[in-house]
Amino acid sequence: MINTMLDSAQLELPFFDTAHIELSKQLHAWSQTHLKHIDHQDVDAQCVSLVRQLGRDGWLKFCVAGQENGGLHAQIDNRSICLIREILAKHSGLADFAFAMQGLGSGAISIAGSKEQKEQYLSSVAKGEALAAFALSEPNAGSDVAALSCEAQLVGDHYILNGEKTWISNGGIADFYVVFARTGEAPGSRGISAFIVDANTPGFDIAERIQVIAPHPLARIKFTNCAVPANKRIGSSGEGFKIAMRTLDIFRTSVAAAALGFAKRAFHEAIERANTRKMFNGVLADFQLTQARLAEMATRIESAELLTYKAAWLKDQGKNVTKEAAMAKMTSTENAQWVIDAAVQMFGGMGVVSNHPVESLYREIRALRIYEGATEVQLLIIAKSVLENHRQAQ
Repeated sequence: MINTMLDSAQLELPFFDTAHIELSKQLHAWSQTHLKHIDHQDVDAQCVSLVRQLGRDGWLKFCVAGQENGGLHAQIDNRSICLIREILAKHSGLADFAFAMQGLGSGAISIAGSKEQKEQYLSSVAKGEALAAFALSEPNAGSDVAALSCEAQLVGDHYILNGEKTWISNGGIADFYVVFARTGEAPGSRGISAFIVDANTPGFDIAERIQVIAPHPLARIKFTNCAVPANKRIGSSGEGFKIAMRTLDIFRTSVAAAALGFAKRAFHEAIERANTRKMFNGVLADFQLTQARLAEMATRIESAELLTYKAAWLKDQGKNVTKEAAMAKMTSTENAQWVIDAAVQMFGGMGVVSNHPVESLYREIRALRIYEGATEVQLLIIAKSVLENHRQAQ
């Protein structure tokens, strides 16, 4: 059983209220029961099953905004999203992925969708009946989102989409995709719009399924004269980049929370190992080198935790958290990589045995330092904000 003492201490911070404390207790209990045995042989089927379970038992209600749309709150509560991702990640990386994609994939609809779009899609997302995907990255436009080239031309009452997207999570199993394409109102980021593309739309194809070190549904998708009704555009024409960034401002902080969950699980495994591994008439924990390593692991976890939940709290207060979310994501993912690597080292040969908990965590954490903005991009975001604040103070 996974130790929850770290979470009990965390919930004493002033960032949380009684609803968050109760959420944490209930989800820990649910996870202990439902996430004991995750089948990684058929990842697509397992992800669909996890979405169905998360929806059936009410956890996906946190992913969407508006009680009239099946959500729990009028607006997405960032702290709840972060707590859920942290707890799920501690138990199962695939369960965290299944939850996160329901939120990220439908986030643009929660933020800027029309009443009709919200009614059609969000309730199904919250119930786990429809799987969502977020299609932003392209083969030549990853960190530089403004460089995307997928086009959408308005012809009559439809937009005709042509181009490709890649690294699309839930690609191949999603029921609908929120797609960002160039509509040409202005150069760069000002000429992008957002669309809902149903998976059965003619001209939409799965071009390639992509296999990665921590398996989850991932694909390159292609649009060939794909006709999307104009009423499937999210928000105004040319506002897609802003909608994408607003979506990422919510869910980027939750990436930090998932990394925190991975790190805490690795720390739990490392402490168990240190206290039980016999060595030189004692146990591994008796050695000062081990104690020093555990001390740094604990400190890195707590520093990441504070930045993560500060960013989530500020977002829930209606603040702009572009800088804070970047700090949280960068610190939490980088620190989690260090903590997990230290845990692998502590296990020695066992730490690299396929499907051992720390070996799985080692594979899970690596992608988090890249997706939703690589660490290097977070550094640029932070620096830009700091310099801008300095200029304004002059």
